[in-house]
Amino acid sequence: MSSLASSSSSVGAVAGGGSGEKLLYVGLNQDHSCFATGTSSGFRIYNCEPYRETFRRTFTKGGGIGYVEMLFRCNLLALVGGGDNPRYPPNKVMIWDDHQNKCIGELSFRQKVIACKLRRDRVVVALLSRVYVYRFSDLALLDQFNTLNNPKGLLALSPDSSSTVLACPSITRGHVRVELYDARKSTLIPAHEAELGAIALNLSGTHLATSSEKGTLVRVFDTGSGQMLKELRRGTERAEIQSIAFNSESTFVACSSDKGTVHIFSLAQQQPGGQPGGPQPPQQQEQQDQGVGASSPSLATGNKKSGLSVLNKFLPTSVGGYFSSEWSYAQVKGIESPSICAFGQQVRN
Repeated sequence: MSSLASSSSSVGAVAGGGSGEKLLYVGLNQDHSCFATGTSSGFRIYNCEPYRETFRRTFTKGGGIGYVEMLFRCNLLALVGGGDNPRYPPNKVMIWDDHQNKCIGELSFRQKVIACKLRRDRVVVALLSRVYVYRFSDLALLDQFNTLNNPKGLLALSPDSSSTVLACPSITRGHVRVELYDARKSTLIPAHEAELGAIALNLSGTHLATSSEKGTLVRVFDTGSGQMLKELRRGTERAEIQSIAFNSESTFVACSSDKGTVHIFSLAQQQPGGQPGGPQPPQQQEQQDQGVGASSPSLATGNKKSGLSVLNKFLPTSVGGYFSSEWSYAQVKGIESPSICAFGQQVRN
């Protein structure tokens, strides 16, 4: 499991040095093997495992980059200006070719760009209340639709080339709009009653994970049917969910919050006769104590459940739902907030 703690003070505290350089953005690439930082003077790319800086670009005159979206590990990136002295206007998405060391395309809007997602055939841009979908090859507009006000830039795009799935807030509070372009189908998922706090798709776009602004629950849905597959409880106190991530096999999902804890949930179906919530196997307990994430399916023993879950059928839905939720089976604590969590590529023994 990888976790990146971001800081608003300086790049040196997080991303390898640079005195006086202000960190404006941190984001992972599609397979979580790299991450990018936008700074007040340019951008940098880092490898996650092993951790090292891959390259950096420093702009001498007006270099602030407020958003960097990688395309796996290739030479193409999407850049948006930011900071006190932005390199590009904040209402433009610039397609940067690092082999040519220049921008090869741009998308211009009337409003500030909040978020941008890339895959090999699509560029998706979120503004405050609208989403635009473009073909990557020629930046032709393919789709657009309205959303509820989306100041966090909640937007998810499946990176797997076998399917094209997009998720974003709908025009109704707490609802997620899922576009399944290959099936030519839209699904509206009533995920939460409160405002959405975070969303994430798995690699193939078959599963959607969501949380609300309350941050007590993470729900996992099937994107095709809209059916809820899991209700996972982070805790009982309100928290800001800062990131959600699936592992590559979609057997685990993790979330990080402003409480400084990453919760890891198993997505495996509970085995009949099992005893969730009981003592953990020694190997799993040892790895949890060492702060090691569970990226191997062999470690999945199921999430904990309340011992009172048998009372669900006798209780009102509003009360019984608390006891039916599954609790995280592993946690990583003491992480600086804000943070981004992700599952690494290497399985540690």
